[in-house]
Amino acid sequence: MAASNYSLKVNRGLLDPNFESYRLSLDAIPTYNIELDAAVEEVKLKDTQYTLEHMRAFGMYNYLHLDPWYEDSVLFVDCKGRVLSLTVTLDTALGKPREVFRLSADSSQSENRLCASLSLTSATWAALSDGTGRLFLLRTGKRGDSSQVKWEPLFSEDMGEPFAILHSVSHVQAGVHTVEALLLRILKDPQETKGSGYSVSLEWITVANTAGHGQEKKYEVRKRRVLRGKSVPHYAAVEPQGKGLMVASEKPFVFTHVDGHAVEQPEAEPMEVDKADPIYFWKQTAEDLTVCVRMPEGIAKEQVQFRLTADKVSVGVEGFPPLLEGQLFAPVDPEASAWIIKNDKSLEVTLQKRTEGPLWPELVMGDRRGEYVMSDEQAALIHERLTHLTSEDLNGNPDRDKPPCNSQELEDCDGFPEDSSSLTHFDGESLKPTQVVNLGSHQYLFTVDVNPSEMPCFCLRHDVDALVWQPRPDQPSDMWEHVATFNALGYVQASKQDKKFATCAPNFSYASLCECLRRSFIYRQPSPVETVLFNRSQGRRVAQVAKQQVASLDSDKPILGFRATNERLYILTSSNLFVLKVNNN
Repeated sequence: MAASNYSLKVNRGLLDPNFESYRLSLDAIPTYNIELDAAVEEVKLKDTQYTLEHMRAFGMYNYLHLDPWYEDSVLFVDCKGRVLSLTVTLDTALGKPREVFRLSADSSQSENRLCASLSLTSATWAALSDGTGRLFLLRTGKRGDSSQVKWEPLFSEDMGEPFAILHSVSHVQAGVHTVEALLLRILKDPQETKGSGYSVSLEWITVANTAGHGQEKKYEVRKRRVLRGKSVPHYAAVEPQGKGLMVASEKPFVFTHVDGHAVEQPEAEPMEVDKADPIYFWKQTAEDLTVCVRMPEGIAKEQVQFRLTADKVSVGVEGFPPLLEGQLFAPVDPEASAWIIKNDKSLEVTLQKRTEGPLWPELVMGDRRGEYVMSDEQAALIHERLTHLTSEDLNGNPDRDKPPCNSQELEDCDGFPEDSSSLTHFDGESLKPTQVVNLGSHQYLFTVDVNPSEMPCFCLRHDVDALVWQPRPDQPSDMWEHVATFNALGYVQASKQDKKFATCAPNFSYASLCECLRRSFIYRQPSPVETVLFNRSQGRRVAQVAKQQVASLDSDKPILGFRATNERLYILTSSNLFVLKVNNN
């Protein structure tokens, strides 16, 4: 199944071209503090985990987990190996987080361990990694109840090298309960000789209940599929029914193994060794173009077939297909153009430009069989204009009448990723990519669970805005839907030098960013104003205002977790869980 290129279709109705800015609001945000009995289990990177990918995957890990099935319910793992859950119903009567599961003490003693990771698989199931390479599938019961029971492990198996769980889903296939889990590893790669020496591995594991009807549940691994890449994915999720996989990353991923057996990779296209000789040569000035077309030696004038209009040209020999034919890059004047035969083996055509001045990048649109010849004067002029690129002077200025551009003065929001990111949908059966989106300069911002029955949404920067996209795997022709916009958030977040996490409310009422220490920023969607406001510069009435708020925590500990619900913002440090009442619904 060949992959087809796809482009994200922006819903123009969700864009606001008249958005001006966020107005700083000094309204206080009610903040509640829960002191933890034991510190959050923060696992710091070791000296051997020195690469950028280690930092992206584990150094910037979000230790706080939001339960998308039960509103205002969050979970985390502490240093005692306890999985703790907190459900908020009344902010002024916050209880202590309650233990729902405990990992064995042996897992905390391993030297090569990672942070424990948790994924809420369904309303009654969860997947848990102890950080040493063991995967647990836990039957949780209905987690939103105040009379919460302890979670029951129905599957526990050592999966090899330590990993973090990126995503998991639960579904029933042919009457059999099945859980799909996506595991992330960074492994030493002996074939990676030029780079860091590590590669990124995604393992897609299918675990199913193999017990017969009426028997005690018994879960076993049904299938293991491995993808390899060179960068940690921004986004990776399994489809609700386990029929496919979506991955967004800076560098592509490919399936390499299925159940331990290597996947046959498609043969690379042979390299083009010899380039065909050009059929014609062309050069230009500001006024005209000269084209030299190679002809059979001894060609007679009567055998030349030449047709020229203002927009098209055709040059050939009687009895043969045209040597040069197609749409000209720009209009010419046919009356002032001419051709002659030179040296009995070439045809020289002179074309007069209709518009003097601009140089053409190509002669005939889409024709690559010719070769452009640059005159000495043009080469010298271009060389002079590009001298500043190799100058030691940062303020090299080829145009003396224009101010110079210093790269050190550019803002973060003016830069683009070095690598062109892509979003790929893989078919679960063939393991081949079916649709690929080139994200280009659309910077990834964050992932958010909006509807727990669907795949997680992802937020990308488009120009200055931040657009939220909902994957629709059941709609191949429109697989990613633009569902919300945060005006100017793409530009705003780029100015936050210490930004660590970003998220938004599931109902898109606000977006929020947090720094490594203390501060978080809340950006609300535009809302109607009660008083009459006017824009003085434009002389028009302002009907809506978008507010920005800043919250500062009473803590000097680094922020380890950051999640948002429709009403509240949850911020986790090593010793405290802060609850910010953002909306009063």
